[in-house]
Amino acid sequence: MRLKFLTVILCGLLLSACTIHTIDIQQGNVIDKEGLDQLAIGMTKRQVRFILGTPLLQDPFHINRWDYIYTLQPGNTREVTKRQRVTIYFENETLVKIDRQL
Repeated sequence: MRLKFLTVILCGLLLSACTIHTIDIQQGNVIDKEGLDQLAIGMTKRQVRFILGTPLLQDPFHINRWDYIYTLQPGNTREVTKRQRVTIYFENETLVKIDRQL
């Protein structure tokens, strides 16, 4: 009887140590300040792509606009805790405007 009791207690302790691990969900382009600081009006699309990478959104109806979006949702919550958006505007293949929402 005592052995069964100890076995049940031991199994309970082992199972209570098991928790569900949830991972953080990162989506989009990681936007860092160093990359943004390198951008300058007059750069070509190729130069911007080299610095920031491929944009997350390239709307075929707005070919002169690139959107870089990043979201982070920690695994322990259902809410997005970090949102970043940078929109790049071009005219004649050169950078004319940077809209930051960090």
